[in-house]
Amino acid sequence: MGLALLSVVALASSGYAYVATEQVQNNLPTTNALSKPDDPAAPPADDGANDILLVGSDARTDQQGHQLPLRMLKQLRTEENPGVSTDTIILLRIPKNGGKPSVVSIPRDTWVEVPGRGKTKINSAYGVAKEKFASARRGEGEKDREKIERDSDQEGRHVLVQTVQDFTQVRIDHYAEVNLLGFYLLTEALGGVTVCLNHSTSDADSGANFRRGEQKVSGGEALSFVRQRKNLPRGDLDRIVRQQAFLSSAINQVLSAGTLASPSTMGNLIEAIHKSIVLDEGLDLLDFAQQVKSIASGTIAFETIPVVNINGRSEDGQQSIVEVDPAAVRQFLHGLVGRTAPTGGGGAPAAAAPSVPCVN
Repeated sequence: MGLALLSVVALASSGYAYVATEQVQNNLPTTNALSKPDDPAAPPADDGANDILLVGSDARTDQQGHQLPLRMLKQLRTEENPGVSTDTIILLRIPKNGGKPSVVSIPRDTWVEVPGRGKTKINSAYGVAKEKFASARRGEGEKDREKIERDSDQEGRHVLVQTVQDFTQVRIDHYAEVNLLGFYLLTEALGGVTVCLNHSTSDADSGANFRRGEQKVSGGEALSFVRQRKNLPRGDLDRIVRQQAFLSSAINQVLSAGTLASPSTMGNLIEAIHKSIVLDEGLDLLDFAQQVKSIASGTIAFETIPVVNINGRSEDGQQSIVEVDPAAVRQFLHGLVGRTAPTGGGGAPAAAAPSVPCVN
């Protein structure tokens, strides 16, 4: 998710600034996921905002294509299943007029048109394209498994970008991805993130087992917290609220004086970022950090696209889906660019409030 990028904001806000950020930039895997000249026409590039697609994948490999050992999969609280799903899809809209940035979540089961696939859940776009590409390369005689993993990931990312662009009619300017291992490492580097629950809850599938109230989660527990959707009143929508609450708390923690003043924490963050994130080739981390400084004053808005029916069914009745009206989604996203950031008046900035909101 956005946690890795926001950790970079902390680097750029600290005494490490240029040195640390350049060190990170020069050692990150990159992707050419953005639109290519021979792609179908993309939405206009100048739509009033810089738009970054933030993706959380459940890949069972690291960012170099190496298969994770079984012991690590157990720590990640995930079974060793084939395929990749993008269970977190977030559009970060940063208005060019200095207006209020928005973090917009797209539910994983949103029913959309995927290039070359037809109607399906948006979280399958990456994995289906990846497997099709990998199968073709194996059929051509390619034997290098890690190369197939890396190259097929690139294809999956590219198709996901196309899918989001077609669905939202928002031009994706940049791409950032973190997998399960990366999320695990980042939360460990931070020493955990504080969250709060309205009720005790558990779920065997995600490994969630949490008490009511405020608590700190990291590693496998943090993954369970943001991935649980069973036994939640509104299923995937409550799961999104969990993710947004986690990210909001992590933002405050990453930008806190204690984090910025700790060389060991900052060093751990740098190491975790190296292992966790893939960026498009044109995303400059220091420029990004400067663009989203408003996060530190609490002026970012967390949103979810408009939903018609959270309990919809696919045309064949075989799949549970999230039904949406693409026209309403596009109108909603366009409207976010026109909003202005609060002036603050005489009140304290939102980030000064240390309380953590409780969620389901």
